[in-house]
Amino acid sequence: MASAGLSRGLWNSIRSQVSPIASRSSTPTIASTSTLRAFSSTSIKSLRSATIRPQPFNLPYFTPSSKSTFFFPSHTFTFPRTLTTTPAIPEIPRSLPYWLYGCSALVFGIIVIGGVTRLTESGLSIVEWKPFKGIIPPITAEEWEAEWEKYRISPEGIMMNSKMDMHEFKKIFYMEWGHRIAGRALGLLFIIPAAYYTIRYKLPKPIPIKLALIGLGIGFQGFLGWWMVKSGLEQEIIDNNSVPRVSQYRLATHLSAAFLLYLGMLSTAIGIQRDMKLLKNPNILSQLTLPSVKRLRGMVHGAGMMVFLTAVTGAFVAGLDAGLVYNEWPTMGDGFIPPSNELMDEHYTRGGTKSIWRNITENPVTAQFDHRMLAYTTFSLVVSLPFIARKVPFATSRRLAGLTAAAAITQVTLGITTLLYLVPVPLAAMHQAGSVVLLTCIMALGGSLRKPSRMLRHLRR
Repeated sequence: MASAGLSRGLWNSIRSQVSPIASRSSTPTIASTSTLRAFSSTSIKSLRSATIRPQPFNLPYFTPSSKSTFFFPSHTFTFPRTLTTTPAIPEIPRSLPYWLYGCSALVFGIIVIGGVTRLTESGLSIVEWKPFKGIIPPITAEEWEAEWEKYRISPEGIMMNSKMDMHEFKKIFYMEWGHRIAGRALGLLFIIPAAYYTIRYKLPKPIPIKLALIGLGIGFQGFLGWWMVKSGLEQEIIDNNSVPRVSQYRLATHLSAAFLLYLGMLSTAIGIQRDMKLLKNPNILSQLTLPSVKRLRGMVHGAGMMVFLTAVTGAFVAGLDAGLVYNEWPTMGDGFIPPSNELMDEHYTRGGTKSIWRNITENPVTAQFDHRMLAYTTFSLVVSLPFIARKVPFATSRRLAGLTAAAAITQVTLGITTLLYLVPVPLAAMHQAGSVVLLTCIMALGGSLRKPSRMLRHLRR
């Protein structure tokens, strides 16, 4: 009787616990009395010490059917649980973008030093490439004499500086040596911290790849520098009685690579800070899809490409000494456009051809005219940015658009002044630096309108 009473009480307890769940099913199945009695006779002792507790029943994972044994199945049934995994949040130290800003500032300085080195005709003073031994300059009188002797038998030493003394040679030597040392310093200041950040922190996948590409670019830039200098040391220059100078093609390649390095560092730093800002202020994301923002973003991309292209054509002007022809503005001779026979002159091109592309890259008159036309187009595009930015809801973008237009006005003024005054070194160096400043303003403006990166979209999900 005691056993039967306990079984009856147990049945009522189980029924009260499960009836709310069973009522949710359209066809609940209840265990038979014989099954219950068998269970009570075999497991009564263990049930006395057991405490029946309601278990959470997740309906999306279990739906009773007519074939199921709803209570006390013959096998052990475990209610499935929802496993939630939190994706690992990448670690981005606050110092990383500021380190990249510092490296980009060093690249900016190297570009300016390189321009001064070219303008002072110091780039061909070191006629050898010694990546490690060249770190230490000549110290003793014998070492200086040996270095000077190598220069005196070079094309520039024979044809232009045959009367140079040791004091003058040291001036141009230290200018080129400083440019090379700055490049080596950049390599150390970038590679060592980049390795530290990559190993120490769990950076998002795109960042280590970008850092690796920038590091390879720094090494490749050193090779391009020597490849450029080597073109001004060829014996062919003496044989043809040409002006000793580096190839304008290699100069443009070297300068373009420097610009790309600078923009790569700057873009990575701006992108990191932009993503961190969007994480803290997600409301900005909806504003980035506004038509006014999209329009300004497209204009900024186009202006950036035009500024870069104009700067590259400036490298051809510098390599051909094209700034020393037609030192007047806004005309070139008797008109806005120089005579056609000067624009397409076979005397300046290799092979005596009148090819348009050959004249653009080898004819000083055509190179200057091309640079002028691109500068006018770029200037018109950039100064229109503040007017387009008036409808953008971001105050920072509006201010940067005005700053970019001011940089373009300054750059055009420097270019005209440099031309009128026959390319003095200070003005020409400032003009080259101005192109980098204008690119920087364009990058900052584009960064203020930048859409979230893949890493940020992944974290938001």
